[in-house]
Order: sequence, then C-alpha cells, then structure tokens
Amino acid sequence: MSLSLVHTADNMLGAVILGVFVLIPIVLFYPRTRRRADLPPGPPSQILTGNTHHVPSSEPWKAYANWSQIYGSPLIHLHISNKPTIIINSARAALDLLDTRSNIYSDRPHSPSSSSSSDPTTQNKHVSIASYLSRPLAWLRRGLFSSWSPRAILGDRPSVFSTSVLHSRFKKYRKLLQTSLNPRAVKKYRDLMENERLTMLMGLLQKPDEFFQHVRRNAGAIILNVAYGWQVTSNDDYFIRLMEEAFVIHNSINKPSGWLVEFFPILRFLPPWFPGNVYKRRAAVYKERMWHIDNVPHRWAKEQIASGTYTESFSSQHLRPEDGRDVDVEEEDVIKWAGGALYFGGADTTVASVLSFILLMTLHPDVQKRAQEEIDRVVGKDRLPTIGDQDNLVYVGALIKEVLRFAPVAPLGLPHRAMDEDTYMGHRIPRGATVIANIWAIGHDEEVYDQPHTFDPTRFLRSSSSDSEPGNTTNRARIDPRKLVFGYGKRVCPGAHFADQSVFLSVTGILALFSISKCVDENGQVVTPRFEFTTGITRYVSCAYLTVYGSLG
Repeated sequence: MSLSLVHTADNMLGAVILGVFVLIPIVLFYPRTRRRADLPPGPPSQILTGNTHHVPSSEPWKAYANWSQIYGSPLIHLHISNKPTIIINSARAALDLLDTRSNIYSDRPHSPSSSSSSDPTTQNKHVSIASYLSRPLAWLRRGLFSSWSPRAILGDRPSVFSTSVLHSRFKKYRKLLQTSLNPRAVKKYRDLMENERLTMLMGLLQKPDEFFQHVRRNAGAIILNVAYGWQVTSNDDYFIRLMEEAFVIHNSINKPSGWLVEFFPILRFLPPWFPGNVYKRRAAVYKERMWHIDNVPHRWAKEQIASGTYTESFSSQHLRPEDGRDVDVEEEDVIKWAGGALYFGGADTTVASVLSFILLMTLHPDVQKRAQEEIDRVVGKDRLPTIGDQDNLVYVGALIKEVLRFAPVAPLGLPHRAMDEDTYMGHRIPRGATVIANIWAIGHDEEVYDQPHTFDPTRFLRSSSSDSEPGNTTNRARIDPRKLVFGYGKRVCPGAHFADQSVFLSVTGILALFSISKCVDENGQVVTPRFEFTTGITRYVSCAYLTVYGSLG
C-alpha cells in the first residue's frame, strides 16, 4: 500500500472520528436547543443538572421574580430534575392560565417513580428521529436525578394534594371536603373555634412569650377536633407534635436545592452507612415517620367509633354513614386521606397566617392601633369579636387581606402540571411541564398593586369593588389576595372559607386583648425583628412580644 493511500485512510478515519464527536452532541443536544428557543426565557441550563444549581436555597420566590424582571417576561423557564418548569410571576398570567385554562393546568406533577405508560396524558403519538436519538441523555438524567427524588422515596402516597385530576379519587376527595367545608357546614364549627380561641388567649395572658406554641395549639385543636374528634389538652399534645413533625419533613423535602445528592448524584449508589451519605438514612426515617403520621390519627378515630365513645367529626360522619351500611376498604382509604388533608392543610396555613400577622404588627404599630380602635368602636370592650362582626370590621378585613398579600404563607403554592402543550404570549409551554404560581411575586405585581412593597391595608378600602382586572391603573390593588393564595381552577382550596373564619377569630381576639411590640433583649434594648421567613411550602416568623391591651371587664 502506498504512503499516500495510508495517509488518505488515516485522514478518512480521523474525519470519521471527528465527525462522530461533533455529530453526537448535535444529535443528543440539538432537540433541547431547538425547543428552548420557543420556551419562556430563563437562565441558561447545564447539560445534566439543568437549572438545579440556579435555585437559591433561601427565598427562591424572590429570585424567580427578579429573573422575570431581567428577562422581561411574566413567565420564566427552568429545567429542574429532568423536567421543564414554568414559573408564573404575574397576576394576569396566573389567572389566564390556571383559572381560564384550568382544563389544561389543574393536574399535579406525577411522581418520578410512576410509569408514564399508565398515564393517559403522556402518550406520544409521534416521536421524531432527533427526539428518539436524544433519549440516551434523557435516560441518563432520569437515572441520575428522578429515581432518587426525595419525594419518590416517601412512597406512592395518594395524598389529596398530589392526586392527579384524572384519577378517580380526585372527585371523591373534592366531594367529601366540599361537603364538610362549605360556608353552610362551617357554621357548625363556630362554637369550637371561639372556645379554642379563648383557650389561646388565656395562654397568651399567662405566657405571652410562648405565642408560637399558643397559636399552633389553637389551630391544631380546631382541626383535630373537626377531622377526628380529638380533644387537645395541652400545647405539647401528641397529635399536634405529629403534625409539626409532618410539616418539618415536608419542608425539608421541598426545600429547593436542599439535598446534597442533587449536586453529587453518585451518592445515590453509595450505601447508607457511607460517611456523608445522610440522604438515604434521612429518607428511610422520613418514609417510616410519614407512614406513622398518615395512619395513627385515622386508626385512633376508628377505635373511638368502634367503642362508641367518639366525638362527632368528619371521620365519624363518613365512617358511619347515615344509611347504616359498612364502608368498603377503598371508601375508607378515601376517607382517611381526605381527613389527612384537613389535618395537614387546615392547621399549617392558619398558623403561618397568624404568625405573619403578629410579625407585621411589631413592624407597623400604626396599623395595629387603627385596627384596635375599630374593634373598640364596633364591638366594644365587654366582649370578643365574633364571626357576626366580620362584615362591620372593615379595616380589620383589609388588614387580613394585606397580610395574605404581603406575606403569603405559601409563596410558591403547590405545583401544577400542563396536561397538554399550550402557548401563552408567544411562548410554548410543553406538555407535562411543571407549572408554579409564584404567589409572592403575584402579590407584589405592580400592575395590580400600587407600591406593592409597602404594607398598607388601606389599599383594600379605596373602592367598594372586590376585584379588578390586572393592568387597570385607575383601580389597582383591587384583586382580593384570597383569590390568589387559595389556589386556582379545580385546585382551589375547599377549606378557604374555614381558614378565613379561623384566621379572623384569632386576629381579632389578639387585637382586642393585646398590644404587639418588638422584643427586648437581656440588656433592655429593643430588638427589631428581621422580616424573614423559613423556606418551605409554608413559612414561619420570628420574634415578637405581646402585652395586655384590653380586657373583658
């Protein structure tokens, strides 16, 4: 063979090898680059980790809102855990998509451990060659990220909050909860709410520095009685501690970038005893504890019903139907998980709302004083406000709305899922994308609220109208925050009316009897609390001090 032929062969081989190395990235990564062009804007992602490294571990909602300003779009796109994620940062976009197009956006993201073949919404009728060739990368991402998801480690829990809108249980859950939490049904809980409020206020009089425990006990006592007939007798109640444990677990799991394995996927393959691999050890503990939390309250309620010593509750009402029949296994499981939704959803958001109110009153004594003056004028000083006073306490109502707007208890709400591909403002929203409403950004949307970073309840007194369209500059600040924070479309919280009355009674009771002020340290120096919250599904606040304001004669 001549030297020229050898050189020609070497050149051809080199060209082929070079071509392969050039072609493989194009084939694998081109589909993603092409798709990215018509998605909403967002920070550039990395090949394997996507945008996981961009998500702040603290207050990510503020980063999302800032990106929306940087990119000039109410929607931003991130690639997290092998899934496209769309963040909604404006009121108009949230209402347009999650309300008006609720038939597309009322689903929840599916568990990474579930099989897509069993999901009727994920069947692709046409797969392009480029998409097919890019599957190895998708499989690699899925193997590295999805299968070790902390959420999946907890198991396939048919929770009310995560159940697909396509699942047969969805309508059953909604029917049970709406029957028990509609405005007419909530009236029968007023005596319970007012009695437990009195217990909370007595606790605050005796130990005002333990306001967190008293507020937590109040919310827990109400919802545990409603759900199971359980009577809370102390701040250290066993079931309240179970609730608190569940909140800690959920906040840990849902904390953005909170798991080291997100950045070092190799930890997935290491044994639990390996130094530094706390991920598997913690996940195993979480799974065991959540099973306990999910089942113990329900089992206790069943035992009380069987013994005939039960207190009427959601559980007793549905486990002992009026027609006298026995409920089957499936029906009982639906009742158990619906009761659990009351148990978890009813207490945590109420506690966070009242604690946010307390913090904001330490920072805005003028607002507190005006609310107290209204209560003294409308209600008097010889009794506590009741639900019957709600319509007449206009400023207090505006104050509660402003708390919900300014410091939403669930800044990112619960995620939605796009069941079909959609287009909004020229941007494509892929089928199967996780869609998150940034409630904090929506509550601070300048198109809706004048000076949104200023705490000002009077913004809700400027018109008799309760709603307006985003962008109406002549009547801004008119969207009732409750329309934004209690969910959208078919996912609107069925307990919104219950929560509204519970928060109203707690807030007015505290205002009627106490003045809330800043803490004083051991040196007698006034401490101004920082306006910061824990990061999780719901948020909690820090230091405040309560002193006696009024009396009941």
